[in-house]
Order: sequence, then structure tokens, then C-alpha cells
Amino acid sequence: MGCARTFVGDDHFAVLLGDDIMYSQKPVTRQLIDHAEETGCPVIGCQEVSRDEIHLYGSVECSERSGRRASVANLVEKPEPEEAPSTLAVLGRYVLPPEIFPIIEETPPGKGGEIQLTDAIKTLARRRRVEAYDFEARRYDVGNKQGFLEATVEFALRRDDISEEFSAYLQELLAEKNV
Repeated sequence: MGCARTFVGDDHFAVLLGDDIMYSQKPVTRQLIDHAEETGCPVIGCQEVSRDEIHLYGSVECSERSGRRASVANLVEKPEPEEAPSTLAVLGRYVLPPEIFPIIEETPPGKGGEIQLTDAIKTLARRRRVEAYDFEARRYDVGNKQGFLEATVEFALRRDDISEEFSAYLQELLAEKNV
């Protein structure tokens, strides 16, 4: 991400990780930008997940929470379920200020031996208010096979140009398999 610094300049910017695909009436990035503009704070996109799933994500420790908003007190990258401060998971969408770049440069490798954006945001949250926003969307984790297949099928069924033909194909396929 440090390579993006020359393109960002002094502007806030959005980060979208490719293993999460979102479907919503109002795009998730727009939801986060609106929230950042309203609060003047960096924003991380989050949703609740089950306690069993939190080890796959960053977990947000909130110092205060109201509705869809929370103030970030701490972040824990991929915690064991019993060690997670909450089930509010960091999910691949961020609106960040350019001041994150020097923090990233100073951040040592963390979980998995990689420099974790979560660790850099944790440092940012110690310096200024960072908010978590529980966005409204259907999220697909395309980093796993089931999520990839669900996204592919559901997005195809939403398209006016192919939904009817694709739906007929699925029905025929399921009939053949006696499902």
C-alpha cells in the first residue's frame, strides 16, 4: 500500500481489498466516505460475524458504540475466538488519511510475518479518533470457494441480461441431480 502514497498526495483515500465483494443499494465505499465526511475521522468498514468466524478477520474493540458507529479503542488481527474483544469484524473497506503512510513504514511485521494494515490503523487510533462503521451490504468472502460461488451465482441472477437464462440452467441442473 505504501506504493500508493505518490498517487494519494494529501487526500484521504479508499482501500478496497479484493477478497470481499459487497452488494448493496448504496455502495459500501460511498457509505464509508459519507461517514468520514460527516465525522472527519478515518473509517474502517465492519460487520458483525459469528464468534466462530472472528479468527478470520480483524476484531474491533470499541470504546463507545451507537447504532452503526463505533469508536475504535483497539484492533486485534485474526484473534482466537476466546481472545476477540468483539465480533465486529474489519472487512476489507477503509477510508484513510495520508498520515497512515509513515505509520505503515514504521509498522513491524505482525500476524503471518506480514505488515498488517490493521496494526497500522491501531497505531493511528492511538493518535486520533478512528471510527468503525457497520455498513449495510450483503458481503461475499470470495477468498473461499463457497463465498466465490455464492457471489457468482447471486450476481448472475441479479443481471437483467442473463438472469432468466441462468436461472433456467440452474433449475435444469438441479433437476438432473435430483436435488
